[in-house]
Amino acid sequence: MLRSFLILGLVAGFIPTLPAQDKPTPKPVEKELVVPIELLPSRHFVVLVKLNDKGPYRLILDTGAPLTIINSRIAKDAGLTKKSGGGGGLLGMLGGGLNQIQVAKMQVGDVIADKSGAVVMDHPTVTAISEAFEKESGPIDGIIGFPFFARFAMTVDYQKKEVTFKPNGYKPGDYMQDLMNSMSKLEEKNKPRIIAPAGLWGFTVDKETMDDAEGVTVKTVYAESAAAKGGLKSGDRLLTIDGRWTDTIGDTTLAASLVKPGTAVKVVVKRDGKEVKLTITPTTGN
Repeated sequence: MLRSFLILGLVAGFIPTLPAQDKPTPKPVEKELVVPIELLPSRHFVVLVKLNDKGPYRLILDTGAPLTIINSRIAKDAGLTKKSGGGGGLLGMLGGGLNQIQVAKMQVGDVIADKSGAVVMDHPTVTAISEAFEKESGPIDGIIGFPFFARFAMTVDYQKKEVTFKPNGYKPGDYMQDLMNSMSKLEEKNKPRIIAPAGLWGFTVDKETMDDAEGVTVKTVYAESAAAKGGLKSGDRLLTIDGRWTDTIGDTTLAASLVKPGTAVKVVVKRDGKEVKLTITPTTGN
């Protein structure tokens, strides 16, 4: 036994002491916070909310709402109303008197979210719910949505009428700005493309509405033009330009626009029931 203790003592003497700065720092335990809720006959649940230490106000906690909405009354009371009036762009289209704001401190019970986005809006649905239940429990002044609750893992206990919040480390961005950016990109994507050939070809095409055959019909070939010099004729059925299909007028314009001036390309037409291959070199436009 003595020998064993001596060996352990010697081995222990050779183990270096871990520097204080190298010791792993335990992660702080995120505290769960419980907030009481009020269940409305409509099955919405209401929480008491403070805005920049003003209030509390009664708002619906809606886990399906992408926005936090507060009405103009409490926005004014909490000093959050912008002097600039209604929002422009997408916000302006959603309704008059609507402002996108940032609440420095939004508090639900002991749960606090700093710099939480919201919009000021007298939402008709919220107003209707408020009018329906105001006599029983008081006014409802808005909706707590994604910019607030996304920061927490939430558990709702309907029997106890309480919600448990646990911070998840996530901080949502500006939802409204992201939405407007997405709509702008969609709008840009759906804009008609204006395609203008860089070279001069010297011919026009047409296609009847009910014409579903391949290619387009060459209507006019201008004298001394690149098309005329290449052998294109009025009445030809133009099938491809430089290997690209020309089944519509738009396809034809696009195919022509992709050919650089001075570049000789193959053009395939159907003439008298047979495919004919031509070589056309569009000239430089002025």
